[in-house]
Amino acid sequence: MNCRILLIVFVLFLSCKNENKSQEVTTSIEKEDVLKEKPTVEAYDFNAFEKFLNRKDDKIYVVNFWATWCAPCIKELPYFEAINKNFKSENVEVLLVSLDFPKQYQTKLIPFIKKHQLQSKVVALNDPDSNAWIPKVSEEWSGAIPATVIYNKDKRMFYEQSFNYNQLETEIEKFIN
Repeated sequence: MNCRILLIVFVLFLSCKNENKSQEVTTSIEKEDVLKEKPTVEAYDFNAFEKFLNRKDDKIYVVNFWATWCAPCIKELPYFEAINKNFKSENVEVLLVSLDFPKQYQTKLIPFIKKHQLQSKVVALNDPDSNAWIPKVSEEWSGAIPATVIYNKDKRMFYEQSFNYNQLETEIEKFIN
């Protein structure tokens, strides 16, 4: 009888040990999957980026300039994400343009995108000659962020301000109606 109990305990011990190994493998695979899902960010100099500001199709584009180090930018990002989701059927597309420093793409920008599960398209503008490209975005722009351009093929507006959801929605509706 004692041998039987020892045998059962031994079998249970082995099965528990094997169970732990399979969990370790699963955990390892999950970590690999997370790494595979890591978002990437395309970086553009202004010449290559400028195409995002001048599309002439039937969409309404909302182009928001922001950075992970800008508190007002971070505060308004959920509103842009909601607009992207809620107005997709209205042919509205949101583009989030990060002005983060290139050295911080891997350590700050990409982890931020992943942590906040940003669904809008995110690109990085990597052009140190901001004095040359800022007025090409808008003559009204001082260079402060957050800043947003909303445009379609017929109309263009520039905003050097933070938005709440209702303000952003009101501005977009001007382009829909």
